[in-house]
Amino acid sequence: MKYKQLVEIYDKLEATTKRLEKVEIISDFLKKIKKDELKEIIYMIEGRIFPEWDKRKIGFSNRLMIKALSVGCGENTKKIEELFRKKGDLGLVAEEIIARRKQSILSSRDLDSSKVLENIRKLAEFEGKGAVDRKIRLITELLSNANGREAKYLVKTVLENLRIGVSSGVIRDSIAKAFELNVNEIENVADLSGDYGEVAELASEKKLEGVALKAGKPVKCMLALLASSIEECFEALGEKVQFENKIDGFRLQCHFDGNKIKLFTRRMENVTEQFPDVAGFLRKHVKGENYILDGEAVGYDKKSGKYLPFQTISQRIKRKYNINEIAEKFPIELDLFDVIYYNKKNLMDASLEERRKLLEKIVKEKKKEVVLTEKIVTDDKKKAQEYFNKILKEGFEGVMAKNLESRYKPGRYVGGWMKLKSILEPLDLVIVKAEYGEGKRAGWLTSYTVACNDNGRLLEIGKVSTGVKEKTEGLTYKEMTKLLKPLIESQKGKEVEVKPKIIIEVGYEEIQNSPTYSSGLALRFPKVLRLREDKPVSEISTLNLAKKIYNSQKGKNSN
Repeated sequence: MKYKQLVEIYDKLEATTKRLEKVEIISDFLKKIKKDELKEIIYMIEGRIFPEWDKRKIGFSNRLMIKALSVGCGENTKKIEELFRKKGDLGLVAEEIIARRKQSILSSRDLDSSKVLENIRKLAEFEGKGAVDRKIRLITELLSNANGREAKYLVKTVLENLRIGVSSGVIRDSIAKAFELNVNEIENVADLSGDYGEVAELASEKKLEGVALKAGKPVKCMLALLASSIEECFEALGEKVQFENKIDGFRLQCHFDGNKIKLFTRRMENVTEQFPDVAGFLRKHVKGENYILDGEAVGYDKKSGKYLPFQTISQRIKRKYNINEIAEKFPIELDLFDVIYYNKKNLMDASLEERRKLLEKIVKEKKKEVVLTEKIVTDDKKKAQEYFNKILKEGFEGVMAKNLESRYKPGRYVGGWMKLKSILEPLDLVIVKAEYGEGKRAGWLTSYTVACNDNGRLLEIGKVSTGVKEKTEGLTYKEMTKLLKPLIESQKGKEVEVKPKIIIEVGYEEIQNSPTYSSGLALRFPKVLRLREDKPVSEISTLNLAKKIYNSQKGKNSN
Protein backbone atom coordinates (compact mmCIF):
# COMPACT_ATOMS: atom_id res chain seq x y z
CA MET A 1 0.00 0.00 0.00
CA LYS A 2 1.21 3.48 -0.80
CA TYR A 3 1.94 5.55 2.29
CA LYS A 4 -0.06 8.45 0.86
CA GLN A 5 -3.24 6.35 1.20
CA LEU A 6 -2.57 5.93 4.91
CA VAL A 7 -1.81 9.65 5.22
CA GLU A 8 -5.26 10.42 3.79
CA ILE A 9 -6.75 8.35 6.63
CA TYR A 10 -4.58 10.16 9.19
CA ASP A 11 -5.91 13.48 7.87
CA LYS A 12 -9.52 12.34 8.17
CA LEU A 13 -9.01 10.99 11.70
CA GLU A 14 -7.24 14.14 12.81
CA ALA A 15 -10.08 16.28 11.44
CA THR A 16 -12.77 14.78 13.71
CA THR A 17 -13.16 14.33 17.45
CA LYS A 18 -16.25 12.12 17.08
CA ARG A 19 -15.65 8.51 18.07
CA LEU A 20 -18.29 7.05 15.72
CA GLU A 21 -16.84 8.96 12.76
CA LYS A 22 -13.38 7.61 13.54
CA VAL A 23 -14.77 4.07 13.68
CA GLU A 24 -16.51 4.61 10.33
CA ILE A 25 -13.31 5.95 8.71
CA ILE A 26 -11.11 3.12 9.94
CA SER A 27 -13.62 0.29 9.31
CA ASP A 28 -14.20 1.45 5.71
CA PHE A 29 -10.43 1.58 5.21
CA LEU A 30 -9.86 -1.91 6.66
CA LYS A 31 -12.35 -3.43 4.21
CA LYS A 32 -10.15 -2.29 1.31
CA ILE A 33 -6.83 -3.54 2.69
CA LYS A 34 -5.18 -6.80 1.63
CA LYS A 35 -4.98 -9.42 4.39
CA ASP A 36 -1.17 -9.41 4.46
CA GLU A 37 -1.17 -5.64 5.05
CA LEU A 38 -3.75 -5.52 7.83
CA LYS A 39 -1.39 -6.07 10.74
CA GLU A 40 1.07 -3.31 9.86
CA ILE A 41 -1.70 -0.86 8.99
CA ILE A 42 -3.37 -1.41 12.37
CA TYR A 43 -0.06 -0.74 14.13
CA MET A 44 0.49 2.47 12.19
CA ILE A 45 -3.03 3.77 12.82
CA GLU A 46 -2.43 3.10 16.53
CA GLY A 47 0.76 5.19 16.24
CA ARG A 48 3.05 2.27 17.04
CA ILE A 49 5.37 0.00 15.06
CA PHE A 50 5.32 -3.06 17.33
CA PRO A 51 2.43 -4.79 19.10
CA GLU A 52 1.72 -3.56 22.63
CA TRP A 53 3.39 -6.56 24.32
CA ASP A 54 6.64 -6.02 22.35
CA LYS A 55 8.77 -3.63 24.41
CA ARG A 56 11.44 -2.76 21.83
CA LYS A 57 12.07 0.99 21.75
CA ILE A 58 12.46 3.23 18.70
CA GLY A 59 14.84 5.45 20.67
CA PHE A 60 14.71 8.51 18.41
CA SER A 61 14.82 11.88 20.20
CA ASN A 62 13.76 15.37 19.10
CA ARG A 63 17.44 16.32 18.89
CA LEU A 64 18.16 13.41 16.56
CA MET A 65 15.14 14.28 14.41
CA ILE A 66 16.34 17.87 14.04
CA LYS A 67 19.66 16.50 12.81
CA ALA A 68 17.90 14.11 10.40
CA LEU A 69 15.81 16.97 8.98
CA SER A 70 18.95 19.06 8.56
CA VAL A 71 20.83 16.27 6.77
CA GLY A 72 17.87 15.15 4.69
CA CYS A 73 16.63 18.60 3.67
CA GLY A 74 19.85 20.62 3.59
CA GLU A 75 18.33 23.03 6.10
CA ASN A 76 20.39 24.84 8.73
CA THR A 77 19.97 23.27 12.21
CA LYS A 78 19.41 26.66 13.84
CA LYS A 79 16.59 27.46 11.42
CA ILE A 80 14.93 24.12 12.21
CA GLU A 81 15.24 24.76 15.95
CA GLU A 82 13.76 28.25 15.53
CA LEU A 83 10.83 26.81 13.57
CA PHE A 84 10.38 24.13 16.26
CA ARG A 85 10.14 26.81 18.96
CA LYS A 86 7.43 28.58 16.96
CA LYS A 87 5.36 25.52 16.05
CA GLY A 88 6.09 23.28 19.07
CA ASP A 89 5.78 20.16 16.88
CA LEU A 90 8.53 18.63 14.75
CA GLY A 91 5.92 16.96 12.55
CA LEU A 92 4.64 20.39 11.52
CA VAL A 93 8.23 21.58 11.08
CA ALA A 94 8.97 18.66 8.75
CA GLU A 95 5.78 19.34 6.79
CA GLU A 96 6.76 22.96 6.12
CA ILE A 97 10.41 22.30 5.30
CA ILE A 98 9.73 19.40 2.94
CA ALA A 99 6.74 21.02 1.25
CA ARG A 100 9.02 23.97 0.47
CA ARG A 101 11.81 21.69 -0.74
CA LYS A 102 9.52 19.59 -2.97
CA GLN A 103 8.58 22.66 -4.99
CA SER A 104 12.13 22.67 -6.40
CA ILE A 105 12.50 18.88 -6.81
CA LEU A 106 10.82 17.06 -9.70
CA SER A 107 11.78 13.44 -9.05
CA SER A 108 10.93 11.24 -6.06
CA ARG A 109 9.32 7.82 -5.79
CA ASP A 110 6.13 7.07 -3.90
CA LEU A 111 6.69 5.85 -0.36
CA ASP A 112 5.34 2.43 0.51
CA SER A 113 3.84 1.93 3.97
CA SER A 114 5.75 -1.35 4.45
CA LYS A 115 9.03 0.47 3.69
CA VAL A 116 8.16 3.14 6.27
CA LEU A 117 7.49 0.47 8.88
CA GLU A 118 10.63 -1.48 7.97
CA ASN A 119 12.94 1.52 8.32
CA ILE A 120 11.40 2.68 11.61
CA ARG A 121 11.61 -0.81 13.08
CA LYS A 122 15.31 -0.98 12.27
CA LEU A 123 15.85 2.04 14.54
CA ALA A 124 15.26 -0.24 17.54
CA GLU A 125 18.10 -2.56 16.48
CA PHE A 126 21.04 -0.14 16.38
CA GLU A 127 23.27 0.35 19.40
CA GLY A 128 26.86 1.35 20.04
CA LYS A 129 29.35 3.06 17.76
CA GLY A 130 27.91 4.39 14.52
CA ALA A 131 24.31 3.78 15.61
CA VAL A 132 23.32 7.46 15.38
CA ASP A 133 24.54 7.82 11.78
CA ARG A 134 22.77 4.64 10.71
CA LYS A 135 19.52 5.78 12.33
CA ILE A 136 19.71 9.15 10.60
CA ARG A 137 20.31 7.48 7.22
CA LEU A 138 17.17 5.37 7.62
CA ILE A 139 15.01 8.41 8.34
CA THR A 140 16.54 10.65 5.68
CA GLU A 141 15.90 7.88 3.13
CA LEU A 142 12.20 8.13 3.96
CA LEU A 143 12.11 11.92 4.14
CA SER A 144 13.80 12.23 0.73
CA ASN A 145 10.80 10.52 -0.88
CA ALA A 146 8.09 12.09 1.29
CA ASN A 147 5.89 15.06 0.53
CA GLY A 148 4.99 17.55 3.24
CA ARG A 149 1.95 15.72 4.63
CA GLU A 150 3.73 12.37 4.58
CA ALA A 151 6.74 13.88 6.36
CA LYS A 152 4.47 15.27 9.10
CA TYR A 153 3.04 11.87 10.05
CA LEU A 154 6.28 10.03 9.44
CA VAL A 155 8.10 12.24 11.95
CA LYS A 156 5.25 11.97 14.46
CA THR A 157 5.31 8.17 14.19
CA VAL A 158 9.08 8.01 14.73
CA LEU A 159 8.80 10.32 17.77
CA GLU A 160 5.82 8.30 19.06
CA ASN A 161 3.42 11.24 19.21
CA LEU A 162 1.01 10.59 16.34
CA ARG A 163 -1.99 11.74 18.41
CA ILE A 164 -4.87 11.41 15.97
CA GLY A 165 -7.34 10.42 18.70
CA VAL A 166 -7.40 6.69 18.08
CA SER A 167 -7.76 4.64 21.27
CA SER A 168 -7.69 0.87 21.55
CA GLY A 169 -11.49 1.00 21.90
CA VAL A 170 -11.79 2.74 18.54
CA ILE A 171 -9.55 0.11 16.93
CA ARG A 172 -11.60 -2.68 18.52
CA ASP A 173 -14.92 -1.26 17.30
CA SER A 174 -13.47 -0.60 13.82
CA ILE A 175 -12.32 -4.21 13.41
CA ALA A 176 -15.71 -5.49 14.59
CA LYS A 177 -17.58 -3.22 12.17
CA ALA A 178 -15.29 -3.91 9.22
CA PHE A 179 -15.62 -7.68 9.47
CA GLU A 180 -19.16 -7.83 10.92
CA LEU A 181 -18.17 -9.42 14.22
CA ASN A 182 -19.23 -8.94 17.83
CA VAL A 183 -17.30 -6.22 19.71
CA ASN A 184 -17.01 -8.36 22.85
CA GLU A 185 -15.60 -11.23 20.82
CA ILE A 186 -12.95 -8.92 19.33
CA GLU A 187 -12.06 -7.57 22.77
CA ASN A 188 -11.81 -11.04 24.33
CA VAL A 189 -9.42 -12.22 21.63
CA ALA A 190 -7.38 -8.99 21.89
CA ASP A 191 -7.05 -9.55 25.64
CA LEU A 192 -5.38 -12.89 24.94
CA SER A 193 -3.33 -11.73 21.98
CA GLY A 194 -2.24 -8.27 23.14
CA ASP A 195 -2.03 -7.44 19.44
CA TYR A 196 -4.87 -5.78 17.51
CA GLY A 197 -2.87 -6.28 14.30
CA GLU A 198 -3.07 -10.04 14.73
CA VAL A 199 -6.73 -9.77 15.73
CA ALA A 200 -7.54 -7.83 12.54
CA GLU A 201 -5.89 -10.52 10.41
CA LEU A 202 -7.83 -13.30 12.12
CA ALA A 203 -11.09 -11.31 12.04
CA SER A 204 -10.78 -10.84 8.26
CA GLU A 205 -10.80 -14.64 7.89
CA LYS A 206 -13.33 -15.28 10.70
CA LYS A 207 -10.67 -17.30 12.56
CA LEU A 208 -10.69 -15.66 15.98
CA GLU A 209 -10.68 -19.06 17.66
CA GLY A 210 -7.05 -19.31 16.51
CA VAL A 211 -5.89 -17.22 19.48
CA ALA A 212 -5.39 -19.16 22.69
CA LEU A 213 -3.93 -18.44 26.11
CA LYS A 214 -0.37 -19.73 26.23
CA ALA A 215 2.23 -19.84 28.99
CA GLY A 216 5.18 -17.62 28.09
CA LYS A 217 3.19 -14.89 26.36
CA PRO A 218 1.84 -12.17 28.69
CA VAL A 219 -1.79 -11.07 28.84
CA LYS A 220 -3.27 -7.98 30.43
CA CYS A 221 -4.08 -8.19 34.11
CA MET A 222 -7.61 -7.96 35.49
CA LEU A 223 -8.26 -4.63 37.22
CA ALA A 224 -10.44 -3.60 40.16
CA LEU A 225 -13.00 -0.82 40.57
CA LEU A 226 -12.86 1.53 43.54
CA ALA A 227 -15.27 1.00 46.45
CA SER A 228 -16.03 3.62 49.09
CA SER A 229 -17.36 1.29 51.81
CA ILE A 230 -17.94 -2.31 52.88
CA GLU A 231 -21.62 -1.78 52.09
CA GLU A 232 -20.83 -0.83 48.50
CA CYS A 233 -18.73 -4.00 48.12
CA PHE A 234 -21.69 -6.19 49.08
CA GLU A 235 -24.12 -4.19 46.94
CA ALA A 236 -21.90 -4.62 43.87
CA LEU A 237 -20.52 -8.14 44.44
CA GLY A 238 -23.30 -10.18 46.01
CA GLU A 239 -24.44 -11.61 49.33
CA LYS A 240 -21.21 -13.50 49.98
CA VAL A 241 -17.87 -11.81 49.19
CA GLN A 242 -14.20 -12.80 49.31
CA PHE A 243 -11.97 -10.20 51.00
CA GLU A 244 -8.16 -10.26 50.69
CA ASN A 245 -5.41 -8.11 52.16
CA LYS A 246 -4.30 -5.45 49.63
CA ILE A 247 -0.53 -5.32 49.27
CA ASP A 248 1.64 -2.31 48.38
CA GLY A 249 3.75 -4.20 45.88
CA PHE A 250 3.88 -4.46 42.11
CA ARG A 251 1.89 -6.80 39.93
CA LEU A 252 3.80 -9.82 38.69
CA GLN A 253 2.40 -12.30 36.17
CA CYS A 254 4.26 -15.60 36.52
CA HIS A 255 4.51 -18.00 33.56
CA PHE A 256 5.90 -21.54 33.41
CA ASP A 257 5.81 -23.26 30.01
CA GLY A 258 7.14 -26.61 31.23
CA ASN A 259 10.72 -25.51 30.80
CA LYS A 260 11.28 -21.81 31.45
CA ILE A 261 9.81 -19.44 33.99
CA LYS A 262 9.03 -15.94 32.73
CA LEU A 263 7.91 -12.98 34.81
CA PHE A 264 5.97 -10.00 33.42
CA THR A 265 4.84 -6.69 34.89
CA ARG A 266 1.33 -5.33 34.38
CA ARG A 267 2.80 -3.44 31.39
CA MET A 268 3.71 -6.86 29.95
CA GLU A 269 7.44 -6.16 30.29
CA ASN A 270 9.63 -9.23 30.73
CA VAL A 271 11.51 -8.83 34.04
CA THR A 272 12.61 -12.44 34.51
CA GLU A 273 16.31 -11.55 34.64
CA GLN A 274 15.71 -8.95 37.36
CA PHE A 275 14.04 -11.50 39.66
CA PRO A 276 16.04 -14.75 39.70
CA ASP A 277 14.98 -15.24 43.33
CA VAL A 278 11.28 -15.26 42.39
CA ALA A 279 11.92 -17.78 39.60
CA GLY A 280 13.63 -19.96 42.19
CA PHE A 281 10.73 -19.63 44.63
CA LEU A 282 8.25 -20.70 41.96
CA ARG A 283 10.26 -23.79 41.01
CA LYS A 284 10.43 -24.84 44.66
CA HIS A 285 6.90 -24.07 45.79
CA VAL A 286 4.52 -24.39 42.80
CA LYS A 287 3.72 -27.72 41.15
CA GLY A 288 2.36 -28.13 37.64
CA GLU A 289 3.33 -28.95 34.04
CA ASN A 290 2.69 -25.33 33.05
CA TYR A 291 0.83 -22.35 34.46
CA ILE A 292 0.12 -18.63 34.53
CA LEU A 293 -0.25 -17.15 38.02
CA ASP A 294 -1.21 -13.63 39.08
CA GLY A 295 0.27 -12.00 42.15
CA GLU A 296 2.07 -9.11 43.83
CA ALA A 297 5.76 -8.88 44.64
CA VAL A 298 6.35 -7.03 47.90
CA GLY A 299 9.66 -6.00 49.47
CA TYR A 300 10.56 -6.54 53.09
CA ASP A 301 13.24 -5.44 55.53
CA LYS A 302 15.68 -8.29 56.21
CA LYS A 303 16.21 -7.30 59.84
CA SER A 304 12.68 -6.50 61.00
CA GLY A 305 10.76 -8.62 58.49
CA LYS A 306 8.34 -5.72 57.93
CA TYR A 307 6.95 -5.09 54.46
CA LEU A 308 8.31 -2.07 52.61
CA PRO A 309 6.58 0.45 50.31
CA PHE A 310 6.52 -0.18 46.58
CA GLN A 311 9.12 2.47 45.78
CA THR A 312 11.90 0.72 47.71
CA ILE A 313 11.86 -2.27 45.37
CA SER A 314 10.74 -0.66 42.11
CA GLN A 315 14.38 -0.02 41.28
CA ARG A 316 14.83 -3.76 40.80
CA ILE A 317 12.67 -3.52 37.67
CA LYS A 318 15.16 -1.11 36.06
CA ARG A 319 18.33 -2.97 37.10
CA LYS A 320 20.30 -4.70 34.33
CA TYR A 321 23.56 -5.40 36.14
CA ASN A 322 24.58 -6.78 39.56
CA ILE A 323 21.19 -8.48 39.83
CA ASN A 324 22.13 -10.81 42.68
CA GLU A 325 23.57 -7.92 44.68
CA ILE A 326 20.38 -5.86 44.51
CA ALA A 327 18.24 -8.97 45.14
CA GLU A 328 20.20 -9.46 48.35
CA LYS A 329 19.74 -5.80 49.29
CA PHE A 330 16.02 -5.66 48.42
CA PRO A 331 14.53 -9.14 48.99
CA ILE A 332 10.92 -9.74 48.03
CA GLU A 333 8.06 -12.09 48.82
CA LEU A 334 5.64 -13.22 46.13
CA ASP A 335 1.99 -13.03 47.22
CA LEU A 336 -0.16 -15.02 44.78
CA PHE A 337 -3.92 -14.56 44.45
CA ASP A 338 -5.01 -16.11 41.15
CA VAL A 339 -4.31 -18.82 38.58
CA ILE A 340 -5.58 -18.25 35.04
CA TYR A 341 -3.91 -21.12 33.17
CA TYR A 342 -2.91 -24.55 34.47
CA ASN A 343 -1.73 -27.76 32.78
CA LYS A 344 -2.68 -26.49 29.30
CA LYS A 345 -6.14 -25.36 30.40
CA ASN A 346 -7.45 -21.78 30.18
CA LEU A 347 -9.14 -21.01 33.50
CA MET A 348 -10.33 -17.48 32.75
CA ASP A 349 -13.94 -18.66 32.50
CA ALA A 350 -13.75 -20.64 35.73
CA SER A 351 -15.18 -18.94 38.81
CA LEU A 352 -12.93 -17.15 41.29
CA GLU A 353 -13.90 -19.77 43.89
CA GLU A 354 -12.70 -22.60 41.64
CA ARG A 355 -9.48 -20.81 40.73
CA ARG A 356 -8.66 -20.05 44.36
CA LYS A 357 -9.20 -23.69 45.42
CA LEU A 358 -6.81 -24.82 42.68
CA LEU A 359 -4.25 -22.22 43.73
CA GLU A 360 -4.37 -23.50 47.29
CA LYS A 361 -3.67 -27.06 46.05
CA ILE A 362 -0.70 -26.27 43.83
CA VAL A 363 1.20 -23.75 46.00
CA LYS A 364 3.23 -24.84 49.01
CA GLU A 365 3.51 -21.63 51.02
CA LYS A 366 6.69 -20.40 52.67
CA LYS A 367 6.87 -16.98 54.35
CA LYS A 368 9.23 -14.48 52.69
CA GLU A 369 9.27 -16.60 49.52
CA VAL A 370 5.84 -17.54 48.14
CA VAL A 371 2.54 -17.16 49.99
CA LEU A 372 -1.14 -16.78 49.10
CA THR A 373 -2.94 -13.57 49.95
CA GLU A 374 -4.84 -13.81 53.24
CA LYS A 375 -8.58 -14.10 52.67
CA ILE A 376 -11.95 -14.45 54.32
CA VAL A 377 -15.26 -15.30 52.67
CA THR A 378 -18.30 -13.89 54.44
CA ASP A 379 -21.88 -12.71 54.06
CA ASP A 380 -21.64 -10.71 57.30
CA LYS A 381 -20.97 -6.99 56.83
CA LYS A 382 -19.88 -6.64 60.46
CA LYS A 383 -17.25 -9.38 60.07
CA ALA A 384 -16.08 -7.82 56.80
CA GLN A 385 -15.68 -4.43 58.52
CA GLU A 386 -13.76 -6.05 61.40
CA TYR A 387 -11.45 -7.76 58.89
CA PHE A 388 -10.91 -4.46 57.07
CA ASN A 389 -9.99 -2.73 60.35
CA LYS A 390 -7.62 -5.59 61.26
CA ILE A 391 -5.87 -5.37 57.89
CA LEU A 392 -5.34 -1.62 58.29
CA LYS A 393 -3.84 -2.11 61.77
CA GLU A 394 -1.39 -4.62 60.31
CA GLY A 395 -0.12 -1.92 57.95
CA PHE A 396 -1.74 -3.00 54.68
CA GLU A 397 -3.28 -0.55 52.19
CA GLY A 398 -6.77 -1.97 52.49
CA VAL A 399 -8.67 -4.93 51.07
CA MET A 400 -9.60 -6.42 47.72
CA ALA A 401 -13.25 -7.54 47.52
CA LYS A 402 -14.18 -10.17 44.94
CA ASN A 403 -17.31 -11.83 43.62
CA LEU A 404 -16.98 -15.61 44.16
CA GLU A 405 -18.44 -16.31 40.70
CA SER A 406 -16.35 -13.71 38.87
CA ARG A 407 -14.47 -14.70 35.71
CA TYR A 408 -11.01 -13.36 34.96
CA LYS A 409 -11.36 -10.42 32.54
CA PRO A 410 -7.94 -9.19 31.34
CA GLY A 411 -7.17 -5.50 31.06
CA ARG A 412 -10.53 -4.15 32.16
CA TYR A 413 -12.12 -2.47 35.15
CA VAL A 414 -15.13 -4.74 35.49
CA GLY A 415 -17.62 -5.46 38.22
CA GLY A 416 -16.05 -8.60 39.64
CA TRP A 417 -13.27 -7.08 41.74
CA MET A 418 -13.21 -3.96 43.93
CA LYS A 419 -10.62 -2.31 46.15
CA LEU A 420 -11.31 -0.49 49.40
CA LYS A 421 -8.87 1.77 51.23
CA SER A 422 -9.12 3.87 54.39
CA ILE A 423 -7.99 7.07 52.70
CA LEU A 424 -8.91 8.85 49.50
CA GLU A 425 -7.65 6.80 46.59
CA PRO A 426 -4.39 8.23 45.20
CA LEU A 427 -4.54 8.89 41.47
CA ASP A 428 -2.10 7.54 38.89
CA LEU A 429 -1.63 10.46 36.51
CA VAL A 430 0.58 11.16 33.52
CA ILE A 431 2.81 14.23 33.30
CA VAL A 432 2.00 16.40 30.27
CA LYS A 433 3.87 19.61 31.20
CA ALA A 434 6.70 20.64 33.52
CA GLU A 435 8.38 23.85 34.63
CA TYR A 436 12.03 24.68 35.28
CA GLY A 437 12.78 25.84 38.81
CA GLU A 438 14.62 28.95 39.97
CA GLY A 439 17.59 29.63 42.24
CA LYS A 440 19.19 26.45 43.49
CA ARG A 441 16.59 24.47 41.51
CA ALA A 442 17.53 26.14 38.22
CA GLY A 443 18.12 23.54 35.52
CA TRP A 444 15.72 21.08 37.14
CA LEU A 445 12.13 20.41 36.14
CA THR A 446 10.39 20.90 39.47
CA SER A 447 6.66 21.38 38.87
CA TYR A 448 4.50 18.93 36.93
CA THR A 449 1.12 19.34 35.25
CA VAL A 450 -0.69 16.02 35.37
CA ALA A 451 -3.60 14.58 33.41
CA CYS A 452 -6.22 11.85 33.76
CA ASN A 453 -7.82 9.76 31.03
CA ASP A 454 -11.25 10.45 29.57
CA ASN A 455 -12.00 7.87 26.86
CA GLY A 456 -8.58 8.23 25.30
CA ARG A 457 -8.25 12.00 25.84
CA LEU A 458 -5.77 13.34 28.39
CA LEU A 459 -7.39 16.04 30.56
CA GLU A 460 -5.36 18.16 32.96
CA ILE A 461 -6.35 17.85 36.61
CA GLY A 462 -3.66 19.72 38.53
CA LYS A 463 -0.07 20.75 39.07
CA VAL A 464 2.20 19.09 41.64
CA SER A 465 5.72 19.53 42.96
CA THR A 466 5.54 18.56 46.64
CA GLY A 467 6.89 15.10 47.42
CA VAL A 468 9.97 15.33 45.22
CA LYS A 469 13.26 16.03 46.99
CA GLU A 470 16.36 18.04 46.13
CA LYS A 471 19.18 15.79 47.29
CA THR A 472 17.89 13.40 49.95
CA GLU A 473 16.86 9.80 49.44
CA GLY A 474 13.70 9.09 47.48
CA LEU A 475 12.47 10.59 44.24
CA THR A 476 14.57 13.68 43.39
CA TYR A 477 14.22 16.62 41.01
CA LYS A 478 17.40 15.43 39.32
CA GLU A 479 15.86 12.03 38.62
CA MET A 480 12.59 13.53 37.37
CA THR A 481 14.48 15.94 35.10
CA LYS A 482 16.50 13.05 33.66
CA LEU A 483 13.27 11.19 32.87
CA LEU A 484 11.41 14.18 31.40
CA LYS A 485 14.06 16.03 29.39
CA PRO A 486 14.22 13.51 26.52
CA LEU A 487 10.43 13.76 26.25
CA ILE A 488 10.26 17.55 25.74
CA GLU A 489 8.24 18.46 22.65
CA SER A 490 8.06 22.24 22.96
CA GLN A 491 8.99 25.04 25.34
CA LYS A 492 7.46 28.41 26.17
CA GLY A 493 9.35 30.37 28.80
CA LYS A 494 10.08 28.06 31.72
CA GLU A 495 7.27 25.65 30.83
CA VAL A 496 7.78 22.64 28.58
CA GLU A 497 5.29 20.23 27.06
CA VAL A 498 6.37 16.60 27.28
CA LYS A 499 5.30 13.33 25.71
CA PRO A 500 2.82 11.66 28.06
CA LYS A 501 5.06 8.80 29.21
CA ILE A 502 5.92 9.39 32.88
CA ILE A 503 3.24 8.29 35.33
CA ILE A 504 3.23 9.33 38.99
CA GLU A 505 1.00 8.37 41.87
CA VAL A 506 -0.43 11.54 43.38
CA GLY A 507 -1.97 11.93 46.84
CA TYR A 508 -4.12 14.96 47.78
CA GLU A 509 -6.34 16.36 50.50
CA GLU A 510 -9.44 16.58 48.33
CA ILE A 511 -10.72 17.08 44.79
CA GLN A 512 -12.38 20.38 43.90
CA ASN A 513 -14.28 21.85 40.97
CA SER A 514 -12.01 24.02 38.83
CA PRO A 515 -12.37 26.03 35.61
CA THR A 516 -8.56 26.12 35.34
CA TYR A 517 -8.02 22.57 34.13
CA SER A 518 -9.62 20.79 31.17
CA SER A 519 -10.99 18.01 33.42
CA GLY A 520 -13.09 20.58 35.31
CA LEU A 521 -11.49 19.33 38.53
CA ALA A 522 -8.37 20.15 40.54
CA LEU A 523 -6.40 18.39 43.26
CA ARG A 524 -6.08 20.31 46.55
CA PHE A 525 -2.63 20.05 48.21
CA PRO A 526 -1.37 17.35 45.79
CA LYS A 527 1.79 15.40 46.60
CA VAL A 528 3.92 13.08 44.48
CA LEU A 529 3.93 9.70 46.21
CA ARG A 530 5.95 7.63 43.75
CA LEU A 531 6.72 6.81 40.13
CA ARG A 532 4.43 4.21 38.57
CA GLU A 533 6.84 2.56 36.17
CA ASP A 534 4.76 -0.60 36.35
CA LYS A 535 1.74 1.04 34.71
CA PRO A 536 1.08 1.87 31.04
CA VAL A 537 -0.53 5.20 30.12
CA SER A 538 -3.65 3.28 29.07
CA GLU A 539 -4.22 2.42 32.75
CA ILE A 540 -3.91 5.85 34.37
CA SER A 541 -6.79 7.04 36.51
CA THR A 542 -9.92 8.07 34.65
CA LEU A 543 -11.99 11.22 34.89
CA ASN A 544 -14.90 9.03 36.03
CA LEU A 545 -12.81 7.78 38.97
CA ALA A 546 -11.86 11.35 39.94
CA LYS A 547 -15.54 12.36 39.78
CA LYS A 548 -16.52 9.40 41.94
CA ILE A 549 -13.97 10.38 44.57
CA TYR A 550 -15.13 14.02 44.36
CA ASN A 551 -18.75 12.97 44.94
CA SER A 552 -17.82 10.67 47.84
CA GLN A 553 -16.12 13.48 49.80
CA LYS A 554 -17.74 15.10 52.80
CA GLY A 555 -20.87 13.01 52.78
CA LYS A 556 -21.76 13.51 49.11
CA ASN A 557 -23.45 10.57 47.44
CA SER A 558 -21.36 8.46 45.11
CA ASN A 559 -22.23 8.27 41.43
